[in-house]
Amino acid sequence: MNTLGKSLPPLASLLPFEAAARLESFSKAAEELHITQAAISRQIRGLEENLGLKLFSRRNRAVFLTQEGRELGRVVSSALRSISDVAETLRQAPGKHRVVLLCQLCEAFYWLMPRLSSFHQQYPEIEIQVVTSTRPLTEFNEHFDVALQSTGRPSGAHVLVFTATDEVFPVCSPGYLNVQEPLPVADLLHHTLLHHRATPPHWLQWEGWLQAFGQAANVNSQGAVFDSYPLMLQAAVEGHGIALGWRRTAARLIESGALVRPCAQSIPLPDAISVFRSSYAGDRAEVSALIAWLEGALESEG
Repeated sequence: MNTLGKSLPPLASLLPFEAAARLESFSKAAEELHITQAAISRQIRGLEENLGLKLFSRRNRAVFLTQEGRELGRVVSSALRSISDVAETLRQAPGKHRVVLLCQLCEAFYWLMPRLSSFHQQYPEIEIQVVTSTRPLTEFNEHFDVALQSTGRPSGAHVLVFTATDEVFPVCSPGYLNVQEPLPVADLLHHTLLHHRATPPHWLQWEGWLQAFGQAANVNSQGAVFDSYPLMLQAAVEGHGIALGWRRTAARLIESGALVRPCAQSIPLPDAISVFRSSYAGDRAEVSALIAWLEGALESEG
């Protein structure tokens, strides 16, 4: 009978405990792991309840390891380091030249894939495995080395390497609206507006975009709502209304004539996209090469 699962403490609490024990500070541990101090405190309280003893003394808004906490801290730190070392060794095994790039579906489809051949030409020995997700990094449980996602989405303990610019502007099919002169922003309210609603919100939506140009935000009277940006963009291509397009993902559709810009106004976003190195990726040259290529490709279009 497997008794290991019954005797182990809650595994989710071990990383917060190790950081707090090593730093002897809940706030510093929270900063290191990119979670709240309350979350650190909650995890450690659950660990203490599971073990039936105190791991920290709390005095004058500071925390100090008890003898039991110090002993457990040494064991947990050693165990996590061993797991990390073995995982790194495995990553260097037959697939050591493979780098897993996690990308939001819209950026993968509209921005990354048309450009990925240039990376292969520059680094023919490196294999890029692209995986996509519509969820934030904190909800992706598989392995990845580098991730690209919208700035502001939860990223957990993964390391932010750099951010890149973008801009947002209305787009539509020339079949829906073939304007000879750019429309005033106010005229957009007389058209069918296509909405993308993300949960939790992290995209600039019509309400905020219109308010930036002094227009009322009541845009829900007509239009369609989508939970997927690619689906909304395709609806615009098919002539169902006007959508908000992000330059990096809409540019090729505009260049091909599938979409047009009905008005001239746009909102620049200086830190729209964030690129992360996985907290488990290590210092592999292949990972660094992909990050450098992404930075160059994103900056060249900034």
